[in-house]
Amino acid sequence: MILKLIILAVLGYYIYKFFGGKLPTVGGKTKEEKKLDEDTLVECSKCSTYVTIKESTLIHGKYYCDECVDTL
Repeated sequence: MILKLIILAVLGYYIYKFFGGKLPTVGGKTKEEKKLDEDTLVECSKCSTYVTIKESTLIHGKYYCDECVDTL
């Protein structure tokens, strides 16, 4: 009985993976999602240029480019 359940679970897992399913990961975002977040463009609140989140600074809920942060 237990052997049948194990075989059914393994078979179900492989069918799920075969059809492109992704199992949830422990610990948050995957590397692709983190890369996507870093490459997201935001508008500088002062000069209206677009910079990536990685190159910007968040101050009081507004994004500023590095050049505008120096002048604040």
